[in-house]
Amino acid sequence: MKVVTVVGARPQFIKSAPVSRALQSVGYQEFVIHTGQHYDPEMSTVFFEEMSLPKPYAILNCGNLSRDAMLSKMKTDLKPIFEAIQPDMALVYGDTNSTLAGARMAQECNVPLIHVEAGLRSYNLEMPEEHNRIESDQLSKWLFTPTSQASENLKKEGFSDNAITQVGDVMLDALQMFRSKAAHTLKMGPHSFFNKPFALVTMHRFENISQPERLGFLVREINSFHRNVMPVWMPLHPATAVRLEEFGLKLEVKIAPPVGYLEMLWALQQTTLVLTDSGGLQKEAYYSDKPCVTLRGETEWIELIEMGASVLFDPNKTEKLIPTARGIISSFKPGSKDLYGAGRASQAIVAALG
Repeated sequence: MKVVTVVGARPQFIKSAPVSRALQSVGYQEFVIHTGQHYDPEMSTVFFEEMSLPKPYAILNCGNLSRDAMLSKMKTDLKPIFEAIQPDMALVYGDTNSTLAGARMAQECNVPLIHVEAGLRSYNLEMPEEHNRIESDQLSKWLFTPTSQASENLKKEGFSDNAITQVGDVMLDALQMFRSKAAHTLKMGPHSFFNKPFALVTMHRFENISQPERLGFLVREINSFHRNVMPVWMPLHPATAVRLEEFGLKLEVKIAPPVGYLEMLWALQQTTLVLTDSGGLQKEAYYSDKPCVTLRGETEWIELIEMGASVLFDPNKTEKLIPTARGIISSFKPGSKDLYGAGRASQAIVAALG
């Protein structure tokens, strides 16, 4: 069986690692297409190397474009690849532009589609990711969900029970696979910085960085937290760096270049608090027993909010970050770790494909 896997962003590289191994273990032939959506080497190449991912069959040059232009170029570039490989199925992850482009090309080429991490909903249609999730689910033959809530979301939208399989979270598979290899490197900054309490911050979502007022508010709140509560360590996403310069905003925190997965796992082990707008890092904080402030007004991972592992911080409401962060630190209690399965989602996916 030939499988074309379309990936293009950091979380997808992580998710694909355990699934690729599971596919290989039963004899599937996988062709990995890297769209280039994350075009910085520190956001892509390093993940393929440190996680021993299959060498991409093709690497496209579809980064640094607007959403519509990116989707159009991905479609143009993916078509001859699909036609040359003639896959039996296509596989996509999550909710990025690469996800949607792969889903659309699978439909156009009449290739059955697998969507891993299906059924997630933030119910915020201003997010491009929400549109990507919904359409990708609609185009899929196999819908593999990480939670019962995601499965219920799909059932409410009219999807057949036969198409939905709850398998758990493949990111938990990856974390269990690589946690023992977590390591500090010099590009993260001096080792001594991490010996005292600090907050790990990441921020890259379009709605947070595209508007100068909203990004400016978040920068001011993060700077204030850094000055008055504890130091902040922030691996800076390339897109965020561009917007900061464009809007004339300055972070006063300890900035690092983008880091690999093993470096991020190490930082998670050391940190006191996570502040992020990343869906993946919200869960990784939970798996690492760290409280999390989600820098958004909503999240697709509502279970984490309901159980008190994370708290929302809505920039549109101009709340203050310091009391929000202090609140989650003081109230946080590590929860059970079976919320997203037992770390065998990849095997369940392969088994369901038959």
